[in-house]
Amino acid sequence: MTDLAHLESGRDSMAFWAPFTPMRQFKQQAMMFSSAQGMYYTTTNGRQVLDAMAGLWCVNAGHGQAKITEAIREAAGRLDFVSSFKMSHPAALRMAERLIDVAPAGMEQVFFTNSGSEAVDTALKIARAYHQARGDCRRTRFIGRAKGYHGMGFGGLSVSGIGRQKRDFGPLLGEVAHLPLPYDASMRFSAGQPEGGLQYAHALTQLLEIQDPGTVAAVIIEPVTGSGGVYPPPVGYLHVLREICDRHGILLIFDEVITGFGRLGSSFAAQALGVTPDIMTTAKGLTNGAVPMGGVIVSAAVYQAFMRGPENAIELMHGYTYSAHPLACAAGLATLEVHAEQGINEQARAIEPLWQACALALQGVQWVVDIRAIGLLCAVELAPREGAVGARGAAVAQSCFEHGVLVRGSGDTIVISPPLVITRDQVAQIFDTLRSAILSVA
Repeated sequence: MTDLAHLESGRDSMAFWAPFTPMRQFKQQAMMFSSAQGMYYTTTNGRQVLDAMAGLWCVNAGHGQAKITEAIREAAGRLDFVSSFKMSHPAALRMAERLIDVAPAGMEQVFFTNSGSEAVDTALKIARAYHQARGDCRRTRFIGRAKGYHGMGFGGLSVSGIGRQKRDFGPLLGEVAHLPLPYDASMRFSAGQPEGGLQYAHALTQLLEIQDPGTVAAVIIEPVTGSGGVYPPPVGYLHVLREICDRHGILLIFDEVITGFGRLGSSFAAQALGVTPDIMTTAKGLTNGAVPMGGVIVSAAVYQAFMRGPENAIELMHGYTYSAHPLACAAGLATLEVHAEQGINEQARAIEPLWQACALALQGVQWVVDIRAIGLLCAVELAPREGAVGARGAAVAQSCFEHGVLVRGSGDTIVISPPLVITRDQVAQIFDTLRSAILSVA
């Protein structure tokens, strides 16, 4: 039996298999945390580290929010579990209503899941079933986008646009095509939405000429590409996609797992960018990362298409054991209260100009080949080492950690998305530490 007292370093565990992690390296140099509060993690050896990743894009209101913690504690003592299969509990209904309150106008129903991956697979199933319910049975195809990330379910992975993540798991869903990434060299070193690039939206029309628009169920994109490298949409891009989808009767799905709950200064990117989809997925910031939860928010038109036939018939033959789990609903309701009471969206909008200015100030630093910033998101792209793609990015991320700032190295791109309660001094600390790390790594 393993002596659990020796596991704080992470090196002695033979049982734990971590996601998206080089396990042999992890066991030699494990990054281990024991607690978190506000903007900071504490490592198992007692060192404080500024969290410039909001956990993993999700702790938007900062760690250890007392109202969220107490809500979870109270819920656990009152109702530990009840199914939502043909039954549920009051907090599930309140959570759905509150979520609709902050969603874009016209979005009226919520189907709860347990993660972003489940939310995406649910959204894809809803899209196909919507067309089936309307008698349009030919619409089974999906269109994703290059560099899109939509979770690790087989559906989400199929519509994602990151080849390395697909390589080991095929064959995936058929009948999937992909739009090009709406980005080129003319848009480098951009803050907010870059100008130009509408040809990338019109590429959907060209794709539909190949696929036959009458066979396409939905187009799914992230309003801002997240894990693929923080690529904001060009000005007008989303509006053109919306118009093309409307013209051809195709549903538009926004994956807002990363961009939801203040990341762009509004509850959802759809509001910040002025385009409303038919279906939205959400997770991560939904509960401030405190309890796993996701959701699919649909328009009234999508929901009503299912409300036909006998009243005792199940309209959507789909669900999860833990959909609308009582603890997740408690955490979600408290998170929404915290956002409203503390003005989290307003805080994000207020700090955004400084955030983007500090990010773009890295232009000209050795190895920096591009910077993309929007809302409180940022990607700093580095030139790869010859014959060692990803090595420079990993070294920079490790150096930042050793100097007290947690960033994410994704290949040779450093991705940053801090809690939205970040201060001006903490913004400066992040980018000063990143600058020093880049200059210190050959």
